Amino acid sequence: MPILTHREIAVTTLISLLVILTLVEMWLSYREDRKYYETRDTLTNIYLTTLAFFVNIAVKFSTFFLLNYAWHFRFFEIKNVWLYWIILVVIQDFLYWVLHYTGHYSRLFWAVHVTHHSSEHFNLTTGFRSTVFEPLYRVFFYLPLAFFGFNAIDILYAYLVTQLYGNIVHTQYNVPLPKWYGYIFVTPSHHRVHHASNIPYLDKNMGMMLIIWDRLFGTFREENLPEPIKYGLTHQPEDTGLANTLFHEWKAMLRDVKQAPGFKNKLRYIIKSPGWSHDGRTQTAKTLQRDYKEQQSLGDIKSHAAYNNLTLPTTLQPPVLFLLRIFN
Repeated sequence: MPILTHREIAVTTLISLLVILTLVEMWLSYREDRKYYETRDTLTNIYLTTLAFFVNIAVKFSTFFLLNYAWHFRFFEIKNVWLYWIILVVIQDFLYWVLHYTGHYSRLFWAVHVTHHSSEHFNLTTGFRSTVFEPLYRVFFYLPLAFFGFNAIDILYAYLVTQLYGNIVHTQYNVPLPKWYGYIFVTPSHHRVHHASNIPYLDKNMGMMLIIWDRLFGTFREENLPEPIKYGLTHQPEDTGLANTLFHEWKAMLRDVKQAPGFKNKLRYIIKSPGWSHDGRTQTAKTLQRDYKEQQSLGDIKSHAAYNNLTLPTTLQPPVLFLLRIFN
């Protein structure tokens, strides 16, 4: 009987823990009638993670080859084992943030990543709702790690461990954590925001394990809206079949490219943020959030005026919005 290595034991333990937590969450959700799970949605999550598993297997050799080849051109090596692993995990997590950010701000990559956000439910199996075709290009985001002296096996192991952590934060249950923890690490609350389709929450909290990147680069948001979170996409596809779940955004993007006037506009529909349009008929998340903030500010002004028995004339609202846009 083969003896498991320390790495294999660690991975097996983490995967087993994730499976146990998922089953416990399912049972609690059913017992408490929370309706966190829905049978078809859960089966779709399992189907997508199975597809992603086979895609990962298909590109396993090429991923290892590219990382190992780049490692032979490494700039330096870190000899201290503790420093080696700490720096590897931190940089790997940052590069995942870059990959994830790209998946939200370039429509080409969003067409791949959208499957992970297409569920209107949020539970531990949502973490299995994989970005199926991401393994085809993910390695190129991690090549800097090989140049920094981290070998291919360690890079893939670090990714697997942080990925498992990322799965565990897909829960609607409020997990009691010390305040300092949420300043450094991604929490379930942070990730609930990330999966929300409420306008202020769009494209926020991209971190896998560390939330510090979002705090540093302006994509952090607390879970603090008065209304409840609505999970899924801003525009859910009517067809929730397996094929459409995978390819609906590709079809929409190609339709926009075909109808766009001129080569530059066609290219912009591919590389610009989801929601960009040459004629303004659709809006990006940033535009939606700007308009939302302006309407909220205008509503606050109207409420203040009403409280003081004043009326804000309709003719004054456009210049007020203009000023709000300048000073915001």
